[in-house]
Amino acid sequence: MELREKFIVLVDNDLIQKSDAIILLEGDGLNRYSRAVELYKQGFADRIVFSGDITNYPYGSIPLLEIYQLIIESGVPAEAIIHENKSLNTREQAIEIIKLANNNGWTKLILVASHYHQYRAYLTFLKEEIVTKSNIVIYNAPAKDLKWFEESGWGQRFDLLDQEFERIEQYSKYNHLATYTEAIAYQKWKEQQV
Repeated sequence: MELREKFIVLVDNDLIQKSDAIILLEGDGLNRYSRAVELYKQGFADRIVFSGDITNYPYGSIPLLEIYQLIIESGVPAEAIIHENKSLNTREQAIEIIKLANNNGWTKLILVASHYHQYRAYLTFLKEEIVTKSNIVIYNAPAKDLKWFEESGWGQRFDLLDQEFERIEQYSKYNHLATYTEAIAYQKWKEQQV
């Protein structure tokens, strides 16, 4: 089994724990917020941080203003929703969220993206955690029950998955992502923290 395959298994089966915040990454239309709401209602964290401030409907980036009411209607109080509105891409999301966590003394985060994006998002966030030496525990909780072959307007998730792994290779050349080896070692360290 290749390192990438082992990494995928670990991310897909992460053992999430009570955390300081649920990080809801903007993207994939309206398909991620319900996972963040579910985790909030299950008591995994007392706040949801919506990360991103892009409006690009053809790409699936819907602003918080349109998702906010859906989160409220799902039973999350307004005071539990924070908007990180400086980031315009995944790397900036990682930088801004790790900075926000450090400023607030948060030590555990749950990262919510769509499955196809979760792998690159996690490697990006982990790289920022390693660079800043924050000792923040990052858990993976990809959105559930999303169809792989459904046409979303910005592509089928099955095809987007290929694009994400191509981006992992590309951005790794710029040292913007943790390696699979680093991620596996981190998963081992994380498991020992419980």
